[in-house]
Amino acid sequence: MKEFKLDNISKIETGFKAPDGYFENFAKQLMEQLPKEEPKVIPLFQKRKVLALIAAAVIALLFIVPIFNSQPTITKEIDSTTLENYLSYQTNISQYDLINGLDEEDINSIKKNVAIEESSNLESETIEDILVTNGNLEHLLIE
Repeated sequence: MKEFKLDNISKIETGFKAPDGYFENFAKQLMEQLPKEEPKVIPLFQKRKVLALIAAAVIALLFIVPIFNSQPTITKEIDSTTLENYLSYQTNISQYDLINGLDEEDINSIKKNVAIEESSNLESETIEDILVTNGNLEHLLIE
């Protein structure tokens, strides 16, 4: 095989050449092309605009705050009919579970209601009519 010497082969020239003295005079030429006057600096926050924005925000708050305060508050209390219907249709809740959920105030209230009912003398005919017309009598006796 022939010896290959890289230095002996003619090389292709790039075609790009810088003019003579280009890099020595570059900084000087660039500075001559820049504008002589400095640009005017405009502040971002001018006092008049800031005061106008603050006044607009205060006026907006004056109109918005009464709107939020005038809306009715939603109460999370359940009326007695809804609670009674819920408890009557739940099969997994027994009367003992309900009794265990009572506190002292509820027990005193029940005692007062029972005392008022006992004080009113029910006639035997009224009790008999209620027992005859009630279809769940056996169910009530079993519980």
